[in-house]
Amino acid sequence: MDFSVLSKKRRPSLKSIYAYLKNLFTQEGIKSLKGLQGIVKADAMLYNLTTERKVPGMAVTVLKGGRVALEKGYGYANLEKRIPVDPQNTIFRIASISKCITGITLAKMIEEGLVDLDASFYDYVPYYPKKEYDFTLRQLAGHTAGIRGYKGKEFALNHSFSIKDSVDVFKNDHLVFEPGKGYLYNSFDFVLLSLAMQEAARVPFEDYVGEKILDPLDMHDTLPPGKDEDVIIGIDGLAEFYSKRATGFKKAVSVNNHYKMAGGGYLSTSNDIAKLGSEILNPKIVEPKILNEVLTSQTVGGNPTYYGLGFQVSQDTMGRSFVGHVGNSVGAYSNFFVYPNEQLVISILMNCTDPKLQNELDSINILFN
Repeated sequence: MDFSVLSKKRRPSLKSIYAYLKNLFTQEGIKSLKGLQGIVKADAMLYNLTTERKVPGMAVTVLKGGRVALEKGYGYANLEKRIPVDPQNTIFRIASISKCITGITLAKMIEEGLVDLDASFYDYVPYYPKKEYDFTLRQLAGHTAGIRGYKGKEFALNHSFSIKDSVDVFKNDHLVFEPGKGYLYNSFDFVLLSLAMQEAARVPFEDYVGEKILDPLDMHDTLPPGKDEDVIIGIDGLAEFYSKRATGFKKAVSVNNHYKMAGGGYLSTSNDIAKLGSEILNPKIVEPKILNEVLTSQTVGGNPTYYGLGFQVSQDTMGRSFVGHVGNSVGAYSNFFVYPNEQLVISILMNCTDPKLQNELDSINILFN
């Protein structure tokens, strides 16, 4: 439409121009939800999220009773090159779903007698500065140790820290509360936890995770971030990472998540994360009794925190019990829910910093019955 050639009398109003552009750029191809139910409706809703440009790209894998109920890519892994998302091959940052990988790894270490949940952190890392109170691995994994959260721009650090070196960022700070008497969700807990696990195993944290968890579960597309470069050049299928702005999507700032891989650094596909869910429903590599301890909510003052050891432990809006995690990182947003009673696994990965879609995703999740 060339508005310049219209007479002043016939020129459309700004309101009509906006309506035209909105229809052109955001409404074309939107699927009607009328009469749709269940997975068919969920599929249409997921499709609409990318068509309406609420998120650049998204990979979804849903398992029901051990079978694939839905596995699909929506939108683009790379907007500039128009590379579509493939749920089996597109690799995303998984943000805090990394904590679930660490939780299962922790269970394996307990099974092998390498760590004791209720032992002091200092038994494994004696060189860490002494605090006013002692704290345990259980308290670190359950966010009740009193370690502080991010300050300022720490969420997006871009330094090639090792796990051990990264504690310099917060090691001299006081505890926020006496361990066991409060709850504060943060990723520095998992930096310390992975450091203790690394010292106990006497091998790099990522090597133990790969050998004991990822390889046995055939999670071969699940990767730790590189120490020298978080965006691993040359990896086939690696998604571009974006942040959302009022004018659209722009490439996210560069970050290096190596030091916090245990709490928010791993990369994976939605298909691989669904395999992790299958292990939770039908344990094969970790003793079920120990895994159950990891999946049980911790308590503070007799009240549940709704967080286990690396896992959120809660209920959805329909009252269905689940374990899993919501994650948010630079250039990534993720959902991982495992419903034991329904034998249901939901894995959703996106290549955009918090796109503000959790309410929509919650509405979609309840359609998987």
